[in-house]
Amino acid sequence: MAAQGSAGLPVPELRADTGKMGGVSSCVTVAIPTLNAGPEFPAVLSAVRAQCGQREIQLLVCDSGSADGTVAHARAHGADIIEVPPAAFSHGGTRNLLMSRASGDHVAFLTQDAVPAGADWLDQLLGAFRLAPDVGLAFGPYRPRPEASLSVARELTSWFDSFSDGTPRIDRLDPARRNAAAHEFLGHLGFFTDANGCVSRTAWEQVHFRDVAYAEDHLLAQDMLRAGFAKVYIPGAAVIHSHEYSAWQWLRRSFDESRAVREVYGVSPSGRVRDAAWNLRGNVMDDWRVAEASGVSRIPVAAGSLVHHGARTAGALLGARADRLPRRLVAQLSLEGRR
Repeated sequence: MAAQGSAGLPVPELRADTGKMGGVSSCVTVAIPTLNAGPEFPAVLSAVRAQCGQREIQLLVCDSGSADGTVAHARAHGADIIEVPPAAFSHGGTRNLLMSRASGDHVAFLTQDAVPAGADWLDQLLGAFRLAPDVGLAFGPYRPRPEASLSVARELTSWFDSFSDGTPRIDRLDPARRNAAAHEFLGHLGFFTDANGCVSRTAWEQVHFRDVAYAEDHLLAQDMLRAGFAKVYIPGAAVIHSHEYSAWQWLRRSFDESRAVREVYGVSPSGRVRDAAWNLRGNVMDDWRVAEASGVSRIPVAAGSLVHHGARTAGALLGARADRLPRRLVAQLSLEGRR
């Protein structure tokens, strides 16, 4: 089992999870924030209800003003509903609200378009908390949708496969490193996703999500590790979750991501033009090699790859400089509408 930091350290003195079934309660919560969830949402709800395991599942949805059938679909699947006005939504604050209303000792978070890939998704996530008593967070990979482009599928699969050799990975910090600079968490150590992640209530009672507009999951990972909790990657706990955007939308998404990296970690690794150019070349070549190995026509793949990664690169370069751009331009460039 791979580990980051000092996995052999004595476990910190934390309040252990208590309850039934060997240290956990008989209930687990699956929590989903929603807004006009769209056509994938019924599949998400059905996949949650199809989960195997012995623990009762509370399905908890926080909706922030949907005008479609989102709330009705959630009620039809037996969900408990929290409704808040759109202006009250924030990525961190809304997830704290969901944690506070959850019945389970563990709360598994999904987004409204992340579909559990198997009936054991939740059981796999919960298994992380049996690996060690200090585990505060667990998460699993995204897998691309069947219709995903080669560039999206290759990029997504490559990132999550880089976490481990197929076995769970535990990250924790030596106490001497808990005051480390934020940039030391960049990469695998500080990564957590609440599109497919589970939070221990015991840990959350000590370390809340920050009430921020973006990257609340990365900040939670950093804060949990600093507080002495461990984070676990479970490769078998996959969800089907990928996006197909236009080039303009990819630029805007990458703008948000790059801006968030600078805000969270204090560095902009994607903001150096020469490095960005090399990364663009490397991504296009990687897509070319995958197309070649798959027997797919390489010229159309290369053209699509150049557009996709070119837009991502441009967005990343702009996002790294967001603090120097006019407010109006920042709002136009942000897919999230952040100013």
